[in-house]
Amino acid sequence: MKKSSGNENNTTTTVKVLSVSPSREDHTWLRQIFSKSEWARYTLYKWSLATCRSVESAVSALKQGEVPIVLCEADLLRGTWREMLEESRNCSKPPLLIVTSRLADERLWAEALNLGAYDVLAKPFDEQEVVRILSLAGMHWNDRATVSRQVAPRVMYAAG
Repeated sequence: MKKSSGNENNTTTTVKVLSVSPSREDHTWLRQIFSKSEWARYTLYKWSLATCRSVESAVSALKQGEVPIVLCEADLLRGTWREMLEESRNCSKPPLLIVTSRLADERLWAEALNLGAYDVLAKPFDEQEVVRILSLAGMHWNDRATVSRQVAPRVMYAAG
């Protein structure tokens, strides 16, 4: 995430979201949601959206810069959301992975959370749910980054 500058409020943070889906419709819906100015009322963040159609292209995108949040379709043409989760763990600051699916049932939700995904979003996307989940993920990412900067290594000395 990057702090904004210029005419904007200094507390505004831009959060990059990477959508991994073979469906152009998914990317279109997300772009429409991201473009709405009403988002500003519900979140502390500005959002930028990048899109990929496969795990392979998403891994390349992750190598090009910090990406706090990855939305990954459960049913990819090549690769799986589990592979995306595993690959994202290789990042110096692993992104939060949110699995998206038309079949977002309890089984998928339990499996995704147990393996380390941040959450699951049902499709078709509900604008309020997308805003809620991404806002919470943005806060979680920001809190996690703040804590890691504040925690200094502690050195213990043995009594001599």
